[in-house]
Amino acid sequence: MNSVVPSGWLYALRIYTHPRVLGMLSLGFSAGLPLLLILGTLSFWLREAGIDRTTIGHLSWIGLAYGFKWLWAPLVDRLSLPVLTRLLGRRRAWLLFSQFLIMLALVGMACTDPLANLTQIVFFALAVAFASATQDIALDAYRIEAVAAELQGAMAATYQAGYRVAMILASAGVLWIAAAVDPSETTYHYAPWQLAYLIMAACMAVGMITTLIIREPRISIDKAVTENERYPQQAIANWNLNTPCTRILIWLYDALIAPFRDFIIRHGQQALLILALIAVYRISDVVMGVMSNPFYVDMGYTKDEIATVSKVYGVVMTIVGAAIGGVLVAKIGIMRTLFLGAVLSAATNLLFVWLAERGHDVGGLIFTISADNLSAGIASCAFIAYLSSLTNSAYSATQYALFSSIMLLLPKFIAGFSGQFVDAYGYINFFIGTALLGLPVLVLVWLAGQAKFQSIKAPLPNAKHDL
Repeated sequence: MNSVVPSGWLYALRIYTHPRVLGMLSLGFSAGLPLLLILGTLSFWLREAGIDRTTIGHLSWIGLAYGFKWLWAPLVDRLSLPVLTRLLGRRRAWLLFSQFLIMLALVGMACTDPLANLTQIVFFALAVAFASATQDIALDAYRIEAVAAELQGAMAATYQAGYRVAMILASAGVLWIAAAVDPSETTYHYAPWQLAYLIMAACMAVGMITTLIIREPRISIDKAVTENERYPQQAIANWNLNTPCTRILIWLYDALIAPFRDFIIRHGQQALLILALIAVYRISDVVMGVMSNPFYVDMGYTKDEIATVSKVYGVVMTIVGAAIGGVLVAKIGIMRTLFLGAVLSAATNLLFVWLAERGHDVGGLIFTISADNLSAGIASCAFIAYLSSLTNSAYSATQYALFSSIMLLLPKFIAGFSGQFVDAYGYINFFIGTALLGLPVLVLVWLAGQAKFQSIKAPLPNAKHDL
């Protein structure tokens, strides 16, 4: 029997009043704050301090921590933290723990001048990345588990809104703070950056307070998941090992093997195609993004110009693009929107070729940022919807971490060589190259769409149909 779902604009607006949906605004803010502080904003800081582009490009590998988070996601899925888990529950305990570590590591970055000790600031940036990736694991699991399926779109929307607001603060906000207390735009001073990063560390309190207020989600394990774990558990139990060893092996299977086995069983021969698409979908944007801030600096844009146009206006355009992407997903489907997003993401990189030829041109920067961030918003919205559709809520932390890690691993690795490429061939060839990287993505989206269409058409073997 089909349930009657309220329709219309009134219902669409009412779902945003759900307490957990509202809470995702602050949690999204907490997730979005650290990212640029160890990538884009840090690269600006390092470049202003006189660090060479090749080193800045290599330091972007700090972001690979997000690409390997699937390695410890099973621990977040299954392991309890002393005291915290008993008081807060599994998801909230890991959220609070990781948020506290992010705050401490940001303070460490603020107290380190990269000119005096580059190694130390890299250490603290790695700590931020590791703790931030851990927060993402717990938060993605919470988002999937906290509400019913019909509220997942609202959860994703408020999460993205909070995330983007945090990105404004972590980019434009930091630049504005640093510029406001910087005695000179022409020479490097450490103190303005120290103040800005200390303020960012204090802002992590937003997520910590929200984590203490929200309630722990409750999930139910369906029959398919139970069968996925039952028979291997019985096989391990029949090995006649001592009881503690048996319990450890069963725990390791449930945490490490079962989530991946579930994915392979559900998607069969299409699993590799899906993983390949996830691995390269955002490659154009990620590789280009590492050199965007050094490019702005080298083109002569001031901190205020970059903060206003790229970090505030650009983020607003990304939010608009995400809203458009949500409508497109509803109207034309996920796969068509994925394809459109891939086309736009690659094509808009060519606008940076045009901008590089113009030099310092604020009007050209506004036009380029408008198109690039609008397309990024459309692509991101479609991609989140696609990843969420692949996830089994019983293994939400591990499976979503796997998908999001695969999404970043190859692009971040290639992006580490971006500084060397620019030094050798220049910005124009670099931007053309990032656009060409998007061509294989179009082929994979088309193949994945065809495979999904065929799986929908094909009847399930031995299926029983209700009359």
